[in-house]
This record gives sequence, C-alpha cells and structure tokens, in this order.
Amino acid sequence: MKISLNEAIDKVLAKLDSWLELLISMLPNMAVALILLVIFVVLAKAGTRVFKKVFSKASHNKSLEDLFSSIIYYTILGIGIFIILGVLRLDKAVTSLLAGVGVVGLALGFAFQDITANFISGVILAFRKPFHITDVVVVNDVMGIVKRSNLRVTVIQTFQGQEVYIPNKDVLQNPIYNYSILGKRRIDLMVGVSYGENLEMVESLVTETIKNLEGVIDPDNLIFDYYEFGSSSINFNIRFWISFPGQPGFLAIRNRAIIEIKKVFDEHDITIPFPIRTLDFGIKGGEKLSEMKLSLDKSSIKE
Repeated sequence: MKISLNEAIDKVLAKLDSWLELLISMLPNMAVALILLVIFVVLAKAGTRVFKKVFSKASHNKSLEDLFSSIIYYTILGIGIFIILGVLRLDKAVTSLLAGVGVVGLALGFAFQDITANFISGVILAFRKPFHITDVVVVNDVMGIVKRSNLRVTVIQTFQGQEVYIPNKDVLQNPIYNYSILGKRRIDLMVGVSYGENLEMVESLVTETIKNLEGVIDPDNLIFDYYEFGSSSINFNIRFWISFPGQPGFLAIRNRAIIEIKKVFDEHDITIPFPIRTLDFGIKGGEKLSEMKLSLDKSSIKE
C-alpha cells in the first residue's frame, strides 16, 4: 500500500501536535522537577557540610572524610533524581534503573571482593586508630614508621629505607605492634660472666652503669636477673626502659650500654668468657694424649 506525501506529512504533524500537548501538560511537572533539583542540590551540599563538622570530631582521616562526603552528596542527589523522575511520570525508567543498579552492584561485588575488603578495613582502621602517622609499628612482620594510610593500603617506611605497601585487609587481620603508643620501649641485654666472679659485685656494677646511662628512664624499674648456668659462663639479663621514639635512639642506647658494661668489666677485671672445650681421651676418659699408647694395625700398613 502506497502512502502519499500528504498523508505522511499529516501523520508527522499529528505526532508533533500530540508531543506539544504533552509538553504543555507537563510544564507544571517540569517546573516542580526543576525546583526539586535545586532543593536537593542545596540539601546535598548542606548535608556534606554537616557531615564534615561531625566527622572531624571523630577522625582526622582526610581521605575518609572526602570519600564519605562524596557518598552523602551523591546519595542525596540520587534520591532527588529518583523523585524527579517520578514527578515527570518516568516510573518505568526508575524501575529499570534500580534493577540495573542492583545487577551491576552484585557483579561488581563479586569481581572486586579484595578491593571491597580493603576499603571496609580502611574504614574500620580510620575509626579504631590502632596507630597514627609517624608511629613505629610492626605489621605483618614489617617494622617501620607509618608514613600514610588511605582506604586501600597502609604505607610503612622501614628502617632500611624502603616503603612497604600493606593492604588494609592484612593490616586489620594481623597483630599490630605499636612501639610509639606508650612512649617508651624496653631494652633486653643478655651477658655472661665467668664462674669465678663475685656475682653480687657484678650485679651492682651493671645496675649502676645502666642507671647512669644517658637516655635511660624509670631506673627504679630496671631488672637484673641471673637466669642460667651456661656451658662456660653464668648468664644474666639486664632490662631497662628508654623513651621511644626519641633521642638517643634505640640502637644508639643499646650500643652505648654494651660499651659501658664492657668498660666497667675491664676496670674490675671481670671476665666475659668464651666457650672452652676440654678433650678427654681414653675409653674411660681421664688419660692425657701424651700418655696414650699408639698402636698400628700391621695389616693396615702397606709397603
């Protein structure tokens, strides 16, 4: 069936007329939608400002603050858009959009499980605050200074000069040793003296030496204890506290303590023995090597 040009033009004009009528009838709805858009933009900005004020009292994590601010902003704006679509009688579009968001969200949840876990762990760490920037920590067998932390990783600078990026999930699931939170650290030194020394004098000399060492704090809590009869020495521990982190540092004070203990031992002729082995000859023992009769098996001698 052939359609004349006039009929086609009439159909187009009729369609345009219907659209124009629909547009005119929708003008009040569009005005309301525009007003709602302005209102929800203002609400989103106001909600973001209120959240930042409240959040700043609970945490100083800037990245977390920016993230949640964006989430709140776009959530309020998204609610407004759904309401506006309803006002414009686009209910089917709203339903389709929600269904699509649900499917996409489910797919992304399976595809990015590790990223989601690190994100949630980063949020928990930001609120729990097991450490702060510049704290000295041990996390996942990595010791160093916390340089920065975001919602994906925690960055630790080791004392060897490397930066280690540890996923927040691993940080949260492993023990965290914080050496800075109490402001002090204990140094444990193990030393041995010979069996011929006066043990009371050794204890007195070592404790006085450590108490007078620069950087030692709380000298009343210094602990000295003999703990074993070793193979060639009587061994003891000396335990004392220092400010940490601080100056002098941990390694410097430990180094100085070893030097001073050795110095005071030398001044009082106290020996730090080295292992000695006694060789005992003979089947039953007690024979000297010079007194043993050496016999040769004639059958083993080759001409």
